[in-house]
Amino acid sequence: MVDVITMASFDEITVIISTLLIFFSIVLGIIRLVIGPDTVDRVVAIDLLTIVTVALIALLAHQAQRYIYLDVALVYGLLSFLGVLAVARFLERGI
Repeated sequence: MVDVITMASFDEITVIISTLLIFFSIVLGIIRLVIGPDTVDRVVAIDLLTIVTVALIALLAHQAQRYIYLDVALVYGLLSFLGVLAVARFLERGI
């Protein structure tokens, strides 16, 4: 019984810490997006925000115990990666 209570509180503490770290990452990403002096800085900030969104979806999946959301996070991460590659190619060659 004590082990179950200890693990539940550890889980809650981990979720709270993760939520705070995700929140600070979102704030720092938005700051970089707004004040980024170059287009590349803004693209990196958008990529950071999508990575943080994937982490947020994974945290939501854990909290809701609906692990189908992890598939959504995986697809969103892949689309984000392809989007960043397309923007990088556009910036490099000016298609």
